[in-house]
Amino acid sequence: MTETDTESDTKIQPRRRGLTRSQKRTVSRGVQYAVFVAALVALGFTADWGQLRNQFAQVDLAERMFPDIITLALKNTVLYTVSGFVFGLALGVVVALMRLSSVGPYRWLAGIYIEIFRGLPALLIFIFVGVAVPLAFPGTEIPGGTYGKVALALGLVAAAYMAETIRAGIQAVPKGQMEAARSLGFSHARAMVSIIIPQAFRIVIPPLTNELVLLFKDSSLVLFLGVTLEERELSKFGRDLASETANSTPILVAGLCYLLVTIPLGFVVRRLEAKAGEATK
Repeated sequence: MTETDTESDTKIQPRRRGLTRSQKRTVSRGVQYAVFVAALVALGFTADWGQLRNQFAQVDLAERMFPDIITLALKNTVLYTVSGFVFGLALGVVVALMRLSSVGPYRWLAGIYIEIFRGLPALLIFIFVGVAVPLAFPGTEIPGGTYGKVALALGLVAAAYMAETIRAGIQAVPKGQMEAARSLGFSHARAMVSIIIPQAFRIVIPPLTNELVLLFKDSSLVLFLGVTLEERELSKFGRDLASETANSTPILVAGLCYLLVTIPLGFVVRRLEAKAGEATK
């Protein structure tokens, strides 16, 4: 090869100029981190930590909340959530099956229910249960008192979302499962109960667990039903003590109690989603 050919090849090969794509991403990420840290430092220097400590970190007030915040408020919050979830899950299965029914009126009723209760704020549902139901049916009492009212209000809201989730799970089960069951002599109803629905629930466990987290937070709306001191949940408990002491420390402690439940539940949701993703590979 002559010197002329070497010079020609050198001219043909383009020279790389500037940073590569990966280097640009690294620099961009570093700039973002630097901006984030700078913002945190600026907030740290400008915030009035003394005022924040006086308003949100009074240890003596926090100590006054125990053990009632656990044995009373947190217990009631969990009971409200579980009762609403159970009722909502049962109703959601029924509504999901109605949505999949070959009978037109069933599908229409289920669709109307889902659109209404997904579109209305949960607050209005609580007011409806606490005010409209007694006016519409004078002299009648919802079984379970406050717990029954909360289960009804939370369940009506949750069922609208759960129904669509369960319907999607049922439709995700391969059609061959139903065909195989029918070929073995199963009726349609028995095949749904014994084969299709159990498989669908394995698919929809992660979103249903996420719905449980949302219900746990929505249980704070129970105050609109008018509760006694013994029926208070976390938000009501913290707000009452904050009003009594003119300090926000009880609200902060109540918020931490919510996190004690929602963070582990969030971790469970992520684990379940990861396992579901591995199972589909």
